[in-house]
Amino acid sequence: MTTVALVDDHAILRDPLARVIDEFEGYKVTCLAGNGKELVEHIGLCGVPDIVILDLNMPVMDGYETAIWLQKNHPRAIVMMLSAYDSEMIMVRLLRTGVKGFMRKDISPAELKKALAEVREKGFYYWGDSSNRLANLFREGVNELPDGDKTLLTEKEIKLIQLCCSDMTYKAIAQAMQLSPRAVDGMREALFEKLDLKNRVGLAMYAMRQGLVPL
Repeated sequence: MTTVALVDDHAILRDPLARVIDEFEGYKVTCLAGNGKELVEHIGLCGVPDIVILDLNMPVMDGYETAIWLQKNHPRAIVMMLSAYDSEMIMVRLLRTGVKGFMRKDISPAELKKALAEVREKGFYYWGDSSNRLANLFREGVNELPDGDKTLLTEKEIKLIQLCCSDMTYKAIAQAMQLSPRAVDGMREALFEKLDLKNRVGLAMYAMRQGLVPL
């Protein structure tokens, strides 16, 4: 029996999905959690499930942070990500954390069953609309990607973008990132040029399109 954990803060989506998975022969949902912190607590009490399906955007401890924790503490667990977004940048970022599969939230039961089977048998699953390049990355487990790709951002750049989507001043952002205001100004201007954007509003719109912040 393959055990599955579902981690999503929206019970209205999570619970029906659990019932669908429980109907698949050979699969059993053994953990339902609303965020990564709840999953960590469950694992401490009940052990590690074979497959962990994470929502990307969650409070307290989101899917990205949870994937990093699982990779560090339980690398044998197969981690899959569930999200309304399917941008290449997000998929590459998740690949670097050891995530083996990516599923959209509107996935059909038949495709979900296929995804679970493929990730168990082949070690990866990627959404059908993904590029061949991403498919190869999932197969090979590549962590180093070519420089110069405008869609690939560093963790520090992503953090800056997320903070820019708040109502924080640039001075407050600098303090939060433990950088000087001048360093933040330089990073911001570099991001504008890298992403062909002109202002903070454009940066926020980009972040929402790419799923870096919830809509």
